[in-house]
Amino acid sequence: MNAPAAVLFDMDGTLVDTEVLWWETAREVAAGLGHELTAADAPEVVGRAVEDTAAHLIAVTDRAASALPGIAVELTDSFFRKVDAGAPLRPGAAALLAALKAAAVPYALVSASPRSVVDAVVEGSLAGAGFAFTLSADDTVRTKPHPDPYRAAALRFGVPASACVAVEDSPDGTASADAAGCAVLVVPSLLPVEPARGRTFARSLEEVDLGVLSGCLRSG
Repeated sequence: MNAPAAVLFDMDGTLVDTEVLWWETAREVAAGLGHELTAADAPEVVGRAVEDTAAHLIAVTDRAASALPGIAVELTDSFFRKVDAGAPLRPGAAALLAALKAAAVPYALVSASPRSVVDAVVEGSLAGAGFAFTLSADDTVRTKPHPDPYRAAALRFGVPASACVAVEDSPDGTASADAAGCAVLVVPSLLPVEPARGRTFARSLEEVDLGVLSGCLRSG
């Protein structure tokens, strides 16, 4: 079975357990605006870019659109401080990255987090991970759920997106990879992801090896 031309990893909730930190960040900022974050807010928070969550908080607190930049900065700065203090790896993440490196299968990080957060995680929890490159929300005109990040990653590798496997945990990230044409391995974290053609599911990265990733290409 042919291996993927490249494996494209999401970061938050997939390789590192930062989705909980992001939720806590959004909860604190929302509370400061007079809004109690609940499960109803989750689709606009989990797996979303900073600007998307800021726009949601503006909408639910009836703030003026001019408040968006300030709220986005507050979200980013607070999240950065939490991540910089230490974000644990998801179970199986280190072993999977090491196996891909040993097999000479190229892999990259494709995140919807800001560059400052991506760099903090890559220099901390994911130090020595061996990514060919990293893409952040700042590196494409549109980020997830749009296909731009995964298309850009495949282009940098010089391979078709259809020859790549994206590893994701959230509905928006999965939608982004789908739209780009990647096969997707979904390891859900905080939000469920609906089954669909081209999506393979695993309960944990501990269940994933090169054979599983190669099998994802067959379900596309």
